[in-house]
Amino acid sequence: MTSAVRTFGLSLPDYPWEAMAPYLATAARHEAGAVNLSIGTPVDPTPALIQDALRAAANAPGYPTVHGTPALREAIAGWFARRRGVPGLDPRDVMPTVGSKELVAWLPFLLGLKSGDVVVRPTVAYPTYDIGATFAGAEQIAADDLDELDAGTRARVRLVWVNSPANPTGSVRDIASLRRIVRQARELGAVVASDECYAELGWGEWDVQRGGTPVPSILNPEVAEGSHDGLLAVYSLSKQSNVAGYRAAFVAGDPVIMANLVNSRKHAGMIVPYPVQEAMRVGLGDDAHVEAQKDLYRGRRERIVPALEAFGLTIHESRAGLYLWATAGEATWDTVGRLADRGIVVGPGVFYGDAGHGFIRVALTASDERIDAAVSRLATGA
Repeated sequence: MTSAVRTFGLSLPDYPWEAMAPYLATAARHEAGAVNLSIGTPVDPTPALIQDALRAAANAPGYPTVHGTPALREAIAGWFARRRGVPGLDPRDVMPTVGSKELVAWLPFLLGLKSGDVVVRPTVAYPTYDIGATFAGAEQIAADDLDELDAGTRARVRLVWVNSPANPTGSVRDIASLRRIVRQARELGAVVASDECYAELGWGEWDVQRGGTPVPSILNPEVAEGSHDGLLAVYSLSKQSNVAGYRAAFVAGDPVIMANLVNSRKHAGMIVPYPVQEAMRVGLGDDAHVEAQKDLYRGRRERIVPALEAFGLTIHESRAGLYLWATAGEATWDTVGRLADRGIVVGPGVFYGDAGHGFIRVALTASDERIDAAVSRLATGA
């Protein structure tokens, strides 16, 4: 008697960060310990007012709402108007999500994409955009402008990912650039989803607290040209409010698509816990802690940039966000290895697509003491 043997599970590439194990081990042997600048996870405390809001809402015996409480959705709409230049957003067109990565991974599937459909993502990009296309059985294409695609491919485009400010490059799309890609996508009947979770962390010309221009949203009236049709903005509080452990994020935009997403997520049980919804509501109402956290990152950035440049790295883009995108004009792994020898761990650019070869990503998410340690090691090698 024979039995059928079936293989279960998804066939996905290995999680890329496993390749960092030997470099982590090398850096850990440094007599003063490793300085890990490879992962963008916040290290500073969660603001007290957000912790207090979480505790105050801890008695939550009933199921939360998938769509989010009315108070939370009103807070999100108010935040869009106050911080993102998007007035008049209807709170019905907003929904909290379990972090932004979850939404990025599942959006192509929730939009009903299938085999033969094309998802376009930036040429240098966070790997989860490709994973989301894989989950839906769609094809992923790397391009920064839809005119880069041939006519046959363009005709199959159903979703275009924009990431501004970008991870890992820190590039920013201005209003004209965003408007161009919106017009291109609308000609094709495609959705534009804009991952904007670093928008509060602009530097230089985009540093609002130093007289710069706010990073624009895909829902900005000058970009959307009078309609949010076909547009979705995705945002996370992880970086601006140090709540990565809360998984606090949201999506907003096209009224028809949003209603469908809410309905689909009700069926799937994708729900942000009520205490997290309350913490998010309170956090979105307070701008002071966001600007204080940005001051910390600005200081760290201003100390480590010249040290990296003195080490022989050239910084590219890096105009916003929590990362520095840099190259030493050599193979990525050679740079990663030379820095690991000094006890410094950085992210390999090759993890972000073919265009990342030769680059590294340096995160600002380390304590002041660890940033200062990295600056010293870059200068002295010790």
